[in-house]
Amino acid sequence: MTKMDMNKMLQQVQQMQEEMAKAQDELAKEIVEASVGGGVVKVKASGAGEIVEITIARDVIDPDDPEGLADLVLAGVNQALKNSQNLMQSKLGGAMGGLKGLGRPGL
Repeated sequence: MTKMDMNKMLQQVQQMQEEMAKAQDELAKEIVEASVGGGVVKVKASGAGEIVEITIARDVIDPDDPEGLADLVLAGVNQALKNSQNLMQSKLGGAMGGLKGLGRPGL
């Protein structure tokens, strides 16, 4: 590879990094929501995969069944994170394609 080719490749990588950073900043501002148990538990997550809000309906809070509520919250959190990952994939999927083959796990 010539020095000119290497410089061009490094510029392309830098541009991709800048585009990824911008896309990640935008994703952090987007919110996805999951609703479980017929809407009694709602969980919101950012496009960056951070849980930002959990709402629990009063009538689902049963002191004799904390496990049931825990299961609903867990299901809601997992669904919200999955929705966040799907959003991330849809927004970053094209940009991530350019990074395949760089040997970076998780990309």
